Amino acid sequence: METAIEIRNLTKNYGKKQALSAVNLTIPQGMFGLLGPNGAGKTTLMKILTTLLKKTEGDVNICGIPVENSKEIRHMTGYLPQDFSMYGNMSAYEALDYLALLSGMSRAERKSKVPEMLEKVNLLEKQKTKVKSMSGGMKRRLGIAQAIIHDPRVIIVDEPTAGLDPEERIRFRNLLCEIAKDRIVLLSTHIVGDIEATCENIAVLNQGKLCFQGKVAELLSFVEGKVYSAEIAAVELEKVKAKYMVTGILAMGSAANVKIIAEEKPFPQAKRVQPDVEDAYMYLMNKR
Repeated sequence: METAIEIRNLTKNYGKKQALSAVNLTIPQGMFGLLGPNGAGKTTLMKILTTLLKKTEGDVNICGIPVENSKEIRHMTGYLPQDFSMYGNMSAYEALDYLALLSGMSRAERKSKVPEMLEKVNLLEKQKTKVKSMSGGMKRRLGIAQAIIHDPRVIIVDEPTAGLDPEERIRFRNLLCEIAKDRIVLLSTHIVGDIEATCENIAVLNQGKLCFQGKVAELLSFVEGKVYSAEIAAVELEKVKAKYMVTGILAMGSAANVKIIAEEKPFPQAKRVQPDVEDAYMYLMNKR
């Protein structure tokens, strides 16, 4: 069986509002990043892939199975939604065991699988801790445990690191990369750093339309030779922001170090610097 998600001319309308417009996208095995601002249509796409929403038009096949076959799709898919919540008064073990029961696992399967998954997400020592007492990062890891407990071929995570502190974010990203070795993991986010740290292949959605798909290196090529750094007087900052696309500001008293995207050298003291994904993303969004 093939390991890819194939999306062709996917459109989703909510009444007169179009949330997705003729999206064509192939998502291969491994970590795949879906990037876009809030309201771009990312969550709508996730919910269609997980059969929680019906598409208006187009074709979607997950590992060769049409998305209309919801029972098969749900069996092969794990989902961690942005607004994931657990039963607060249950312990981590009880909550995961209950969710595994709802997914159709037998008692014997759960007895071996629940501790295994808790260990995988580094929560075995916290198995008796009530969900309501857990940190945000611990809850997200428990969410991943419920998404992978039935050994799905596809895992879809929507804004998984929003609200996490830097240490928890890094730990969570590393966990996703480990899981992605033999699966499709679709990471949807508006946090550019998460994509840059984990994904080789990405797509960018904006206002329901696909405006880029390819490798990170291809996205970076858009701003190659167009990113500059310069120290300017702080009083000049507003003028510079009005004229150029500024992607970074470091205030230093009466001066400021700015990072600028420009087609040509913006001023004499500016030095060309290596672009990052955030620069390329901002350039793409502004061009569109």
